[in-house]
Formats: sequence, structure tokens, C-alpha cells
Amino acid sequence: MHQLVKNILFGLTDAHVILEPVSGQLMHPEALTAFDQLRRDARAAGFDPKVVSGFRDFERQRAIWNAKACGVRPVFDCNGDVLDVARMSPEEIVFAILRWSALPGGSRHHWGTDFDVIDAGAVASDYRVQLTPEEVVDEGVFGPFHCWLDERIAAGKSYGLFRPYAEDRGGVAPERWHLSYAPRAREFQQLHSAEALQAQLQQCQADSELALADTVCGAIGEIYPRFVAVPETAYPLNMDRL
Repeated sequence: MHQLVKNILFGLTDAHVILEPVSGQLMHPEALTAFDQLRRDARAAGFDPKVVSGFRDFERQRAIWNAKACGVRPVFDCNGDVLDVARMSPEEIVFAILRWSALPGGSRHHWGTDFDVIDAGAVASDYRVQLTPEEVVDEGVFGPFHCWLDERIAAGKSYGLFRPYAEDRGGVAPERWHLSYAPRAREFQQLHSAEALQAQLQQCQADSELALADTVCGAIGEIYPRFVAVPETAYPLNMDRL
């Protein structure tokens, strides 16, 4: 595998992303083009989409992971209630974290194709975005925007964007706020693999600490299909025409 491609897959470079000027987030250029098209049509419909999280590199994802594994950040169960990690086994902690947070090296945000979006027009400028299910249900503060977007996606007018975590498949919790630019994301996913991710995590552990690395690597065969790979069936059927 070419070194640049490897670096992109695992969040080790930002050479493939550019600045989205309104939010200050970094995005893959094609994902940004798709988002600009989405924003144009959404504004005409009375919404104001804003990216609140775009590209995240390996080190940022590692910091999030370590903070949760060590109890500095809260870890939640499937209902959103805080867990007591001090009473949990390493395996239980790993799978609880994965429900809501990606492994470093296993996040789609590394590719710049994926981003989290809100309707900035629905809240005050000082509103603190949480990215919780309550915010994005139909009755939530961002619900009307996502209902409008669901209609666009169903009609095949989603600019190449789709929701990789639209439903609960027993892995990552549903994330209605998470959009992905399908053509490039699919290409990156096809280059990604459990073996390559495991090797990268082992290298990370040699260079700097990754909490629960041995547990993660020992369970990578279960982790990868549940929490990293998005099923082919989740991608739009008409990508060749995007």
C-alpha cells in the first residue's frame, strides 16, 4: 500500500483535506462540494446546515479513546446512561466505548469524507451542541432539518451523501447527524482492513500509549465488522451516477 494512502486511511495526514470556511472544519474536497450543494438547497428550504465535526486525525481520536478508557470522559451504555468503568472488565470497557466512539485508525472522520452536521438556524449562537439522539429525533431541535434531508435521500437527491449509521446493526449507535460522501468513502473503506488496522494499532502502542490496546487487538475480528466496516448494502445504489 502506498504510504500516502495508508496515512489517509488511518488519519496520519491532513494532506487530503481542505478548509470549510464557515465552520473552520477540514473536509475532503469532494465531500465539501457535496455539502455546499446540500447547504444551498437546505437554505432555500429554510434551514442552515453547519458542519460541527469534520476531519479528525489519529492523535485526536486516540486522545478521545484514552480519556474514555481511563475514566476522564464518560462512557455511556446503549440508553445513554453513564457507566462506571472502574467496575467493568477491559472487554466491557472496549465494547462500551465503541458504541459511541471510533477506534483511532478506525474512524471514517480520518478520511475527510465524513462529517457531523446540525441546523445552525434552529438554535441560538451560544447553543452547546451535544450530538445526542434527543437533538436529532423528529421532535428534536434539529429534527425538522433531518426529516427534510431524509426526504432528499429517499428521492435520490442527496448529493452523494448518505447516513452510514442510520440504523442500529448491533455495533455503532445510530447517528443521524453523521453524513458521508459515498463515492470516496467507499473507496477508502475497500482499502481498509482489520489486519491493517491491527498492525497500525500495534505500531501505535510501540510509539505511544493506546489504552486497552491488547484487548482491542485480541478482539479485532469481532470489532472490525461490528464497529468499523459499514455494510455494502448501506451505501447508495446509484453511486456510479453521482
